Amino acid sequence: MNDLVIMKNQQAVTSSLQVAKTFGKNHQHVLRDIDLLISKSEGVSNSGQTLMDSPMFSHSMYVHPQNEQKYPVVYMNRDGFTLLAMGFTGSKALEFKLKYIQAFNEMEKQVNRFEVPTTLPEALRMAADQAEQITIMKPKADYTDQMLANPGLEATSVIAKNYGYSTREFNKLLHGLGIQYKQGKTWLLYATYQDKGYTHIEPFPYKDSHGLEQVRNTMKWTQAGQRFLYDFLKSKGIVPKVEQITQEA
Repeated sequence: MNDLVIMKNQQAVTSSLQVAKTFGKNHQHVLRDIDLLISKSEGVSNSGQTLMDSPMFSHSMYVHPQNEQKYPVVYMNRDGFTLLAMGFTGSKALEFKLKYIQAFNEMEKQVNRFEVPTTLPEALRMAADQAEQITIMKPKADYTDQMLANPGLEATSVIAKNYGYSTREFNKLLHGLGIQYKQGKTWLLYATYQDKGYTHIEPFPYKDSHGLEQVRNTMKWTQAGQRFLYDFLKSKGIVPKVEQITQEA
């Protein structure tokens, strides 16, 4: 539920796609409901603005990740969402409405934390604070930049080392978090994370205890998979060693 509300054009908004996903509705039906709201508002104004002219709803396009085709999407601010969600009923709908209200409140709090300097001393102080924050965040940026700059596959052992774990410990961690399971001697992703391009299975030659040449499959992480691991683990409070050092400092 962390992505209910996002920042777009310096405004806290949600999208018709996210609303459809959260409330379990067909996206086309959500778009239809928004169009109905706008069409019914013709001739009805609020402070001289109709819904067509107001910032409540903003029509845009998005690229579908599977077929790479463009489809319509509508972004809406708190007022637009409130107007749309009035028609959603049921106990689950009420639960999600309350979560949305909380998400809008939290996002707007973050926006309000930004200060606009009105004097030279305030501007200099803000610049100094930002420079200090950049210095603190640099190790994190270095880690993610390096991770995203490498288009190749990465072994679990290398990622584990970055987090200060042995390969065995890291595999058990991912298993405990419901990301992967072991089949024979090979770790595989659970169905939830399969077919997302996170991993690649490739043969790994080795010699058994009798000195005979054997081959078994091993799982490696793609760039998208490494990004997924970083975001997922961070949501659980688990960060790479370089960020652990920064936090302790």
